[in-house]
Amino acid sequence: MILTRRNRVIGDPVLLMLAALLAGLGIAMIYSAGQLDVPSSTRGIWLRQLIWLAVALVALAGASQVPLRIIKWLAPWVYGGSLLLLGLALAVGVGPNGSWLDLRVARLQPSEVAKLGTILMLARELTDGKDRYTRLSKLWRPVAIVFIPLALVMLQPDLGSTIIFGAMLIAALFWAGVPARRILLLVTPVLSLLLGFNWVLWGIWFILVVAVLYFDRGYMIESAGVVLANFAAGVIGPRLWDSLAEYQQNRLLVFVEPSADPLGGSWQLIQSKVAIGSGGLLGAGFAQGPQKRLGFVPAQHTDFIFSVVGEELGFVGVLVFLVLFGALFWRLLRVAIEAGDDYGSLIVFCVFAVLLAHMAINIGMTIGLVPLTGLPLPLVSYGGSFLLVSCIFIGMVQRVVYER
Repeated sequence: MILTRRNRVIGDPVLLMLAALLAGLGIAMIYSAGQLDVPSSTRGIWLRQLIWLAVALVALAGASQVPLRIIKWLAPWVYGGSLLLLGLALAVGVGPNGSWLDLRVARLQPSEVAKLGTILMLARELTDGKDRYTRLSKLWRPVAIVFIPLALVMLQPDLGSTIIFGAMLIAALFWAGVPARRILLLVTPVLSLLLGFNWVLWGIWFILVVAVLYFDRGYMIESAGVVLANFAAGVIGPRLWDSLAEYQQNRLLVFVEPSADPLGGSWQLIQSKVAIGSGGLLGAGFAQGPQKRLGFVPAQHTDFIFSVVGEELGFVGVLVFLVLFGALFWRLLRVAIEAGDDYGSLIVFCVFAVLLAHMAINIGMTIGLVPLTGLPLPLVSYGGSFLLVSCIFIGMVQRVVYER
């Protein structure tokens, strides 16, 4: 048991220690990523991350002091404010795809704030009306809560964060007790969207969906809605491909055939795999990675920082990071299970799902297991907005433990 009398005063010290350790190691790896033998603007970037970490720790402490009933009351305001920030990003955003807001002293990524607002609002909706969600047609409110920020993020476009919002919805519905078959039927249009690029595969999938609905013997209107949604998704799929930015199309093509463009779209993935593979058992040594020092891996301080870990710290270093993440996730899951408040439990499980999805996708894309999506490694990658929101997540988890 992790929720003892002592923890009611200080929260979960082990969880806090794991998060702090990962953030500290992240600062070290960002410092290393800036030590290059070629001209680079990332040499002193670790200092900026250190400042962000100081701000994030203050936010963590603040979030841990806010009672859950106040967090629940604030949920619509945080959610509405995050949607406003997403709208501002579409209008006046800066950066490669307009995903950031320039605050003069720093840049803020509204999609990260939206993850926080959506979790709070989704948990409020599902805990207030969880008895209503036995039918598929009754899920429109939680789906709408997630779909609005998801659509705004997709317009930027930010494919990685779009996936995270989808994972957030599935995790929240599962933890709220929505029947598994209802969740599966809800996500069938997403698979139709992906398979719509191949009419043969989509046709087989569509027939399978219809067969499942026939044997499920659900409500006729709901079944018809699922069929129409799958049909529409299959038709929209090819057109959605045309609407993606060129770099996003290249990322998906690189995943299918990494060797298709070794000097172009495949360069980042190939160099990342070379860097990780060359690390061996113990690595090349801290700040000594040849691939990194020559700047062969683009974005090695952000999305591809795991390649620096693999190259410089080797298999042993990678194993240490994975063990720390595993312990962090196990701790979060235990808190979600043992929390006495449904709202707090759902918040913690959503935090668990979001951070786990970030880690799995980030590490997976550096070794070619998933398409390149541009998601940071939690608490480790450079990026102030996600670090700030992640620490707020940890602070809220501490509050859940405290109130238990």
